[in-house]
Amino acid sequence: MSTPTTYDLLVIGSGQGGGPLAGAASSQGWNTALIERKHIGGSCVNEGCTPTKTMVASARIAHLARRAEDYGVQTGDVHVNLAQVRQRKRDIVKMFREGSRSGLESKGVKIYEGEASFVDSRTVEITYPDGSTERVRGERIVINTGTRPNIPPIDGIDTVEYLTSTTIMELDTVPERLLVLGGGYIGLEFGQMFSRFGSEVTVLQRGNQLLDREDSDVADAVLDILRDEGLEIHLNAEANAMRTTPEGEVSVTATLNGTTRTFSGSEVLMATGRRPNSQALNPAAAGIAVNDRGFIPVNEEFQTATDQIYAIGDITGGPAFTHVAYDDYRILKDNLLNGASRTVDNRLIPYTVFIDPQLGRVGLSEDQAREGGHDIRVAQIPMARVARALETDETRGFMKAIVDAETDQILGATILGVEGGEIMSVLQMAMMGNVPYTAIRDGIFAHPTYAESLNNLFTAME
Repeated sequence: MSTPTTYDLLVIGSGQGGGPLAGAASSQGWNTALIERKHIGGSCVNEGCTPTKTMVASARIAHLARRAEDYGVQTGDVHVNLAQVRQRKRDIVKMFREGSRSGLESKGVKIYEGEASFVDSRTVEITYPDGSTERVRGERIVINTGTRPNIPPIDGIDTVEYLTSTTIMELDTVPERLLVLGGGYIGLEFGQMFSRFGSEVTVLQRGNQLLDREDSDVADAVLDILRDEGLEIHLNAEANAMRTTPEGEVSVTATLNGTTRTFSGSEVLMATGRRPNSQALNPAAAGIAVNDRGFIPVNEEFQTATDQIYAIGDITGGPAFTHVAYDDYRILKDNLLNGASRTVDNRLIPYTVFIDPQLGRVGLSEDQAREGGHDIRVAQIPMARVARALETDETRGFMKAIVDAETDQILGATILGVEGGEIMSVLQMAMMGNVPYTAIRDGIFAHPTYAESLNNLFTAME
C-alpha cells in the first residue's frame, strides 16, 4: 500500500460546519482535505433545511389558494402537482450543492468522495463506491458527520415499507392517507405540509404533548392549530407493531392511554428522531469516546478525548440546528487558525419550527425560567391583537416573552405566529445587546409591521 498523503487538516463531513472550515483553512495556506460520503453540503443543503423549507413554501401557497375567498379573491379548485413541487426542490438543492462544491474547489480543498473510517488517531481509510480504498492522514482531524433518521425497533417494522424525512421528499404523488409517527419538529412540518398537499394525515405522538421542549401552552396552541386544519393527532400513542395489510397499506398498532388501536395509511413516515453517524467511523480505533447514544462528547472548545481530533455539529449531541453547526465552525476556526481560545459558553441559540404559523424560540421558556429559580415577569398577547396580523388575516397563535423581574432583561421569547422566526429575531438582538424590555416597549417601530406589536407585548406585562 502506498504511503498515505498527509494533510494539515482533514475534515470528515461537508456539512455547514465542516465545509466552511475546510475552505477557511485552505484559504490560509493549510494543506486541507475533505471527505464526504454522499453529497457536498451535508444534510441541511441536501436533506434538511433547504429542501424541506422549499416544499413548505409550496404547501403554504396551496393553503393560501384555498383561502383566497377569505380575501375576496375567486379561484377554482386547487390541485397540487407533487412531481413539480419535487422538481423545484431538486433544482434548488442542486444549485446550493454545486455552489458548495465550487466554493471548496476554488479555495484549493482536496475532496474525497467515500466513506471514512479511522485506522488510528491520525489515519483514515476511505472506501469508495466501487469498493476500492485509500488511506490519508491528518495532523488535525475534524469530524462533522451529522445524524440520520432514527428508526425505532417496533415489532414488524422490517416487514413494511416506510418513509423517512429524506425519502418522503422524493414522492411524486400525494399519499391518500399518511401516518406520521412522531410529533416533534420534523413530524409536524411534514404532517402539515402533506395535509396541505391533500393527504389525510394522522399523527401519533408518544408523549403527552407535541413539541416536548416547549411550554404546555405553546404545545396546546400548536395542537389546536393543526387539528383545525384537519390533521388527526393522538397524544400518548405508543406504536408497538406494524404490518402490511392485504390491501397493500401499512397498519400501525398503538397503545393510547391503555387502549389498543390500529391505524392504517397508504404511507407511513417515521419522524422518530435522529441518530448520530458515528459507527462507520470506527471511532474506537482513534481512541475517540462515544456516549451510549453514539454521539461524540467534546469539551467547550470541541476537542474530543483524542488529542488534535475535534467534532462539531450534530454529531456532538448538542442542539441540532444548522446555525449552531455554523457557529461551531466559527469558534473552531478562530481557535485553530487564529490562536484564539473561544468556547461555547453562554452563546444564545435561537430556532424556528417551520410549521405555519411559525414557532420562533430564543432563550429560556417560561417553564425553564421557573425551574431555574428566576424571578420573572411574563408578557403575552394573542396574535389577534396584532394590527398587521388582522390586516393579513393571520391571527393564529400568540407572543410570549420572559423578563427578569429585577433587571428588566429579556430572558427568552416564544413567538407562535406568522413570521414568528423573524419577530423572535428582533427580541434576540435585544437580548444580545442587553436591551431592557422597556426600551422595546417604548421604541418606535414602523406601522403597520409585525415588529410593531412588540410595543403591545411589553405593555401587557403581567
